[in-house]
Amino acid sequence: MSDDTVSTPDDAAGERLDPRLLEILACPEDKGPLLYFADESTLYNPRLRRSYPIRDGIPVMLIDEALSVDDAEHERLVAKAEAEGIEPTFDEG
Repeated sequence: MSDDTVSTPDDAAGERLDPRLLEILACPEDKGPLLYFADESTLYNPRLRRSYPIRDGIPVMLIDEALSVDDAEHERLVAKAEAEGIEPTFDEG
């Protein structure tokens, strides 16, 4: 087996959601767009400050499973989205 076919633990973290799925994903509570952080396996709603996990490549879009984000984490995620050019999953307009 050649080196370029070896699977590493980082492969799972780098798995990306299908862009067509991202276009329709919305927060289950306010129905607004989310920020997708592929490297953190997270979808984030900055309006409600809630983070939705992605487990085994599947977004867990249940309000009860969402994690509340404190001010420091909110600022980090918003700054990261801005720095990396992460756009909302869809336009609200």
